[in-house]
Amino acid sequence: MTVDATELIRRTRELLAAKPPADTDRLDFLRARFDAGLAWVHYPEGLGGLGAPRALQPVVDAELAAAGAPDNDPRRIGIGLGMAAPTILAFGTEEQKRRFLRPLWVGEEVWCQLFSEPGAGSDLAALGTRAVREGDDWAVNGQKVWTSSAHVARWAILIARTDPDVPKHKGITYFVCDMTDPGVEVRPLRQITGEAEFNEVFLTGVRIPDAHRLGEIGDGWRVAQTTLNNERVAIGGMRIPREGGMIGPVAKAWRERPELRTHDLHQRLLRLWVEAEVARLTGERTRQQLVAGQPGPEGAGLKLSFARLNQEISGLEVELLGEEGLLYEDWTMRRPELVDFVGRDAGYRYLRSKGNSIEGGTSEVLLNIVAERVLGLPSEPRTDKDVAWKDLAR
Repeated sequence: MTVDATELIRRTRELLAAKPPADTDRLDFLRARFDAGLAWVHYPEGLGGLGAPRALQPVVDAELAAAGAPDNDPRRIGIGLGMAAPTILAFGTEEQKRRFLRPLWVGEEVWCQLFSEPGAGSDLAALGTRAVREGDDWAVNGQKVWTSSAHVARWAILIARTDPDVPKHKGITYFVCDMTDPGVEVRPLRQITGEAEFNEVFLTGVRIPDAHRLGEIGDGWRVAQTTLNNERVAIGGMRIPREGGMIGPVAKAWRERPELRTHDLHQRLLRLWVEAEVARLTGERTRQQLVAGQPGPEGAGLKLSFARLNQEISGLEVELLGEEGLLYEDWTMRRPELVDFVGRDAGYRYLRSKGNSIEGGTSEVLLNIVAERVLGLPSEPRTDKDVAWKDLAR
């Protein structure tokens, strides 16, 4: 049966009639929505979807929003939605999909990402965390860093080295790690904002069952590319309205406080407003292209634009506000569950945006991806492609 917009509206109204949002517990409503196939309409039946075109998701979202239905707080569970879920769908077993996707989407289980390491950030394939097979389990030892939400996460997507005798890209395997298991230690990393929304994670003898492996042994780098491509689109291509995101507070201040205006700031605001709108529309087009399949390397361009614009816009805002822009409301050491750019003051936005060019892939690495995989330019010389990982200088 082909599921079109009319059919989705009918099913959505059936859900609302059976589970009136005003009289239904939030989690119960979200579980019912998932089971009705209205969570991700493009996912398979039984996994939160109906096999419908991805472009029809806004039809469902609009009906539910008009009825006052709760959402799943996507910012809080962004790593699960934007990175773990598409990877599990692409490479997970049926058992893994049914175990993880429903509580992930509903928000009952928060996810984090255990990829980067102190000695393998930009060169992720050089990672040294080891996973050694012991019967039906893997014993994992190593250290991960820059792990957002690790302090609240139930599960983590993890890549580890399972074969040190082959080149670095070939000896990696992808796992799902239980963050509550013995041997998992999470330590806060205090940022320039004064907060610690991300962490370093130490893995000491952590046992992961082979049933929690995603993809084949040694094929983790290919699996990780699905995660990384989706991450860049999730960060740089978020659906926002016109003047959404960082440009909104600056434009609002400009309109409401004429005493702050100068000709130079006006010209910069106009340029950044136009660039923000171009980036927003480009993100919309990229999401439309996802209807045909998984995101490709073009997402790196979105992420690059997102980072640069956030930093330039927040810098303009601080200049516009003058001394007021230097104020920062709270230096208290906090452990937030999510990043709230727009709901904070200008000082926070300016400081926090500095991390945008690092998280989700550094801008330097993303420039290489765009150059080589989008524009087809010659690759940089790489002398370690055919060298076993154990023989690399570290």
